Amino acid sequence: MSNSAFASTRRPVSRRAFLRGVGVALSLPMLDVMRPAFAREPGSAERPRRFLGICNNLGVLPEEFFPTEAGRDYKPSPYLELLTAHKKDFTVFSGVWHPDVDGGHPADNCFLTAAPHPGNAGFRNTISLDQYAAERIGHLTRFPSLTLGVNVSRGARSLSWTGDGAMIPCEEKASDVFKKLYLQGSPEEIRDQVRRLDRGRSIMDAVAGQLGLLNRNLGAPDRDRLDQYLTGVRDLEKRMAAAKEWEYRPKPKVDAKPPVDPADPREYMEKVRRMYDAARLAFETDSTRFATLMLDSVNSPAIHVDGHDTTDGYHNLSHHGKSKAKIDQLKSIDQWHMKLLDELFTGMKGHQEGNETLFDRTMVLYGSNMGNANTHVTTNLPVLFAGGGFKHAGHLAFDRERNYPLPNLFVSMLQRLGLETDRFATSTGTMRGLELA
Repeated sequence: MSNSAFASTRRPVSRRAFLRGVGVALSLPMLDVMRPAFAREPGSAERPRRFLGICNNLGVLPEEFFPTEAGRDYKPSPYLELLTAHKKDFTVFSGVWHPDVDGGHPADNCFLTAAPHPGNAGFRNTISLDQYAAERIGHLTRFPSLTLGVNVSRGARSLSWTGDGAMIPCEEKASDVFKKLYLQGSPEEIRDQVRRLDRGRSIMDAVAGQLGLLNRNLGAPDRDRLDQYLTGVRDLEKRMAAAKEWEYRPKPKVDAKPPVDPADPREYMEKVRRMYDAARLAFETDSTRFATLMLDSVNSPAIHVDGHDTTDGYHNLSHHGKSKAKIDQLKSIDQWHMKLLDELFTGMKGHQEGNETLFDRTMVLYGSNMGNANTHVTTNLPVLFAGGGFKHAGHLAFDRERNYPLPNLFVSMLQRLGLETDRFATSTGTMRGLELA
């Protein structure tokens, strides 16, 4: 037997040439046709669990947000006093972080991924919490997930990322979300969409056929990789078939009127309110079970709050340099964020599902990638976690110098959704001190 190294004389296959031979420019992740799938049947006794993730990418004033006492009987901080009606229904965390997620503002894209070092050259994001869940159980609803944003710089920021590290752009108009979820297309529009889906399935057939021919000449490692790819193709075909079925099924009818989008970016708080309403209504109608909302404060100008405009842009106010005038305006902004959360929680509690409420069945995560926007610190993140079927623990206070991994909370959340997993990103287990109800 020869001891010489194996040398291949086979010419490498060009991926570009292969795709050109199929006649398509193929990029599988996050085609529109991947989104719809089968929801539970009307009248089903199943009451689903849901998740809403919210990131305010400039955070809040730490001294006004964090309580000074730990445990269930903590005295609410000035900001948390605005959520007093829900005190037993949420947990506030201090001393948590995403390990090695640094870089200041770029860290907002990692709030639900926990991918380290987002400011580094060549950084590639990883899958976000909502998409991890949507890949596994998103087929139970018409839309596996919703990705929402307020004042977002398109193409630059989002909370939702695919397994390939591709950003899912935010829907920025509540009116567009309403139309997408509740307004039925005309017969011609439905036929056009079905034709697009059929064409997409023919593309998948062509790709699979070409790959079958290619498979004969591959070594074992390449065959394994190709099998994984084909598994993805088959899964996509199933989703496309489900999407076609959805096109013929009526969308939910709602009593709510289509929202009117504020035209002025200064109407920041009103935009937030409309997006909260959009997410709540989507959950009520079981149109989706996973939604994210990026509150892009970095790109917000002077905003309208408490009956007047701030004197400076939101971002500049966050770099307050301990200026009392700027801090006072930031307090007003932060307080409005808490008031809108109070409205959201109250609205969710007002929707009954059997002997529980929508709030009881929905995990709401509110937080930031910034522990202190004034200094661009990305440790000791302000995080509030509400609802969702947990025994809420008041204030879970971890070491503010040696922070505890926030991805542990993500593992607990995934398990609450019924997913069998013990890891997500840089987690080390489940969230210590937080128990299931």
